[in-house]
Amino acid sequence: MQLMPTLFIGHGSPMNIIEDNQFVHGWRQIVTSLPKPKAILAVSAHWYTEGTRVMDNKLPRTIHDFYGFPEQLYSINYPASGNPTLAKRILEILGNAAVLDGSWGLDHGTWCVLRAMYPNADIPVLQVSVNRRMSAEEHLALGKKLKDLRSQGVMIFGSGNVVHNLGMIQFSRNGGYDWAYEFDNYIAECVSNNDKKGVVGYKAFGQVAELAVPIPDHFYPLLYVLGAAEETDEIRVYNQDCIMGSLSMTSYVFA
Repeated sequence: MQLMPTLFIGHGSPMNIIEDNQFVHGWRQIVTSLPKPKAILAVSAHWYTEGTRVMDNKLPRTIHDFYGFPEQLYSINYPASGNPTLAKRILEILGNAAVLDGSWGLDHGTWCVLRAMYPNADIPVLQVSVNRRMSAEEHLALGKKLKDLRSQGVMIFGSGNVVHNLGMIQFSRNGGYDWAYEFDNYIAECVSNNDKKGVVGYKAFGQVAELAVPIPDHFYPLLYVLGAAEETDEIRVYNQDCIMGSLSMTSYVFA
């Protein structure tokens, strides 16, 4: 029985939607080595909510949840269908921990990456929100509950950034601050060694962790991917880099 891969993508700036850079190349390249899923379940940093919500739209809208960018970005549409049947199945799996919610769509944490990976938008996509009230351990546990979907042709897809501190970004800086690399490398080492406890307990890394993850919205999607990963999965790290000082683009595939 083939398991669909589970991925975490460092999605970065909305400008990646229209730029032809190394990270977009990485997204396009990685998909060439993966089986095509029947559906994609996305956990995006940009749906950060009270409670856990499961999107059940038949035709989810493309959400342009960013401001001050070139007008070209706001005219782009990603017309993937939803999957209400899968949404109900996810609700059964998560039980009282979640509710159906048709008010959202595909935010840029999801569609800007999928547009590079699957430009034909021919795979149904739905999102599960990131519950701001849950602990890191609880997010990992939800990922474990969703693991069985991989055997049903569903790709579990987390989108965020391991290092994400908008208050310290320097747009003219090519690389990252020393502390950004330190934290990003620490998480990469934990992931590569299947040390889920090390990732969940990231706050123990002290001040560096506080700088890298001032708000956990962009970090928590990684925990769903880790929860859905099997011990036997091959782990690949790609797009491993930091940019603009305080943003990590590092991404992971478990397949």
